[in-house]
Amino acid sequence: MFTVTPVRAFDDNYIWVLHQDGRAVAVDPGEAGPLQAFLEANDLLLQAVLITHRHGDHVGGLPALTERWPQLAVYGPSTVPGITHSVEEGCSVPLFGQPFTVWAIPGHTREHLAFVAPGHAFCGDTLFGAGCGRAFDGCVEALAASVARLGHLPAQTRLYPAHEYTLANLKFARAVEPDNAALTERWSADTARRAQGQPTLPTTVEQEHATNPFLRTGEPAVIAAASAWRAQPLSGDTAVFAALRAWKDGFAG
Repeated sequence: MFTVTPVRAFDDNYIWVLHQDGRAVAVDPGEAGPLQAFLEANDLLLQAVLITHRHGDHVGGLPALTERWPQLAVYGPSTVPGITHSVEEGCSVPLFGQPFTVWAIPGHTREHLAFVAPGHAFCGDTLFGAGCGRAFDGCVEALAASVARLGHLPAQTRLYPAHEYTLANLKFARAVEPDNAALTERWSADTARRAQGQPTLPTTVEQEHATNPFLRTGEPAVIAAASAWRAQPLSGDTAVFAALRAWKDGFAG
């Protein structure tokens, strides 16, 4: 079974590296340097790269990596320069003897993808620890559907977001649901992890359902908080999600 290790990039990005028996696959290498250092330190051969979307902090390392490994297989949306294997909804990418299914999860961007295998989902900037991405050139309705889709994975599925945003997201989540005991517990645990220089990720589907307001749009307390912020009654998961996303966009913490 492969191991998954986070490699830090920029201020808060994670390049997730899957590795087994001297072989490695990297997800969203925004920087080449940290990834190359990790591969060399662990005597790993990079065989493939998975790209979730086109933003520079996810693809910026590709030119240096493909120069270093000219035969590198790069899977991702057709809109990304440097892709050698264009993939879309329903495609299968064979890695370490098992298929990774490609999901289209638009919203953050129109072409955003996830790579899903039993027990694992690499979700880029669509779903974060206790939060979700902004809607850039995608739409908030698509983003809501994509987050909900990830939320329907089995409870113990590990989710691998691309950013260490958990504490900032938990501040917002606690503003939405100040009486949520699971949030209080997660805040304490994740604050301690960050104080020790440890990542708060990966998370699980189960943990997100307990603490992520964007997966709790049917909860009475979340509906009430979003309605109060919007200053009008809200009904339906998408309307509540959209209000939460707009509230979070301007949230100062």
